[in-house]
Amino acid sequence: MAQRIEDVMRLCCEVSANQQMKAAVKGSGKGAAVAGGGAFVGGLLAGPVGIAAGGALGGLLGCWMTSGQFKPVPQIIMELPPQQQQKLYSDVMAILGTLDWVDGVQLVTLVMGNTTMQQQVAAAVLSYVTKELRAEVRYGD
Repeated sequence: MAQRIEDVMRLCCEVSANQQMKAAVKGSGKGAAVAGGGAFVGGLLAGPVGIAAGGALGGLLGCWMTSGQFKPVPQIIMELPPQQQQKLYSDVMAILGTLDWVDGVQLVTLVMGNTTMQQQVAAAVLSYVTKELRAEVRYGD
């Protein structure tokens, strides 16, 4: 069973790498706190004009702090704890059904050769990353 989970994780990595998926847990709370803090300090120092200037400056700082935190989805998948790998495995096995394979290489070859199945696995990975991990996903560089 552990080998089959490893094979499916490898498949998920291949499909998400092929789609160039990157994900980041949303840091909106941190960004909002920085923006709010900037508006507060600006208001204390310069009144109403300071609120606007501090909010804008704080917003830019918050944006800068939370940007660039996207990691490749294959890396995220390989770092998942066993319980989360099991959940992703179950989601993907619902798509693969009774598909039979010998090893991870054969599984990847079978799925990558079937456009419909490849798209379904990609959708399952996307759904898992956005719903279970509550991450934002981007495609490409």
